[in-house]
Amino acid sequence: LPNAPHISALGGINVANPDQDISFAGQNPALMRPGLHNQLGLNQNFYYSGIGISNLLYGYHLPKINTSFALGVQYINYGSFTETDNVGNVYGTFRANDYNINLTASRQYGKHWRYGATLKWAHSKLYTNTASAILADVGVNYYDTASLWDIGIVAKNIGFMVDRYTTTNAAEPLPLDVQIGISKRFKHMPLRLMANMHHLYEWDIRYDNPADAQTNLLGSTDTTTTTKRYFGEKLMRHFIFAAELTLAKRLTVTAAYNYLRRSEMLVKDKPALAGFSFGAGLYLNKFQIHYARSYYSLAGAYNEIGLNMQLNQLFGIGKFGNKVGWKDTYTDWQ
Repeated sequence: LPNAPHISALGGINVANPDQDISFAGQNPALMRPGLHNQLGLNQNFYYSGIGISNLLYGYHLPKINTSFALGVQYINYGSFTETDNVGNVYGTFRANDYNINLTASRQYGKHWRYGATLKWAHSKLYTNTASAILADVGVNYYDTASLWDIGIVAKNIGFMVDRYTTTNAAEPLPLDVQIGISKRFKHMPLRLMANMHHLYEWDIRYDNPADAQTNLLGSTDTTTTTKRYFGEKLMRHFIFAAELTLAKRLTVTAAYNYLRRSEMLVKDKPALAGFSFGAGLYLNKFQIHYARSYYSLAGAYNEIGLNMQLNQLFGIGKFGNKVGWKDTYTDWQ
């Protein structure tokens, strides 16, 4: 799930964006950098069916070891459920939730390159069953401040389960993904265009839909769509396209198109806006406010709002702050 409204507005994945927003460090650890020192991101996703998703990400740079760090938490609250037996007797209520705690470290290599890694501890509680996993993301980013091209590649969710929901069942498959992104900001136009590719370790990610079955002249039915080539369809399902326009230097408007989401979630007779997402961002001196509205299907959209704060510009922490470089500022990109 996207870790911030800015990411949601860009289609749910964005691993190559040099914007001064710490949420992108949650997409590609290599995007964590000194310019995000002391930035705190707080985001709330008002998901479907009353599910709430909260995200926190905080960045800090240590010049002595020339390394930038980020600490994050993602929490999913599925709400309260009624506990019953198999004939409907009510015994009370129970809750279900998931969370992950993650730590990111990133360093610069040469003039244009950064590399980084994120270590994650994930935990899930569903009724009386729990599960845990250790995962890691590894990423590289290239950004040229002259040409304004940005390229990123990330391998996400490499890991294994520590505890399973039940000891009798096999371990759950982890959401491994390999993603590549590219973005271009135009020098004489306040526009950034982006394309991100996902599931690159697997070519065919089409859903084998029984509704696509066709009957031939002999009356036999082909129930598998995987026997057909569908080259263009298979290719496009790996892509997310996005654009962001900056107005008056402080306001951004964003739109994105997630081909896979639209292909799997639309109703053919009423496709509506499935797969599209939109957003806006307001950049103030000490704050950033982001909003996103994402459409999964005809069932409707969900809303997300986030606030980024530059803590070292909001308050100080005395002599201790001077020792740990609380008020220090760093160049965002060299």
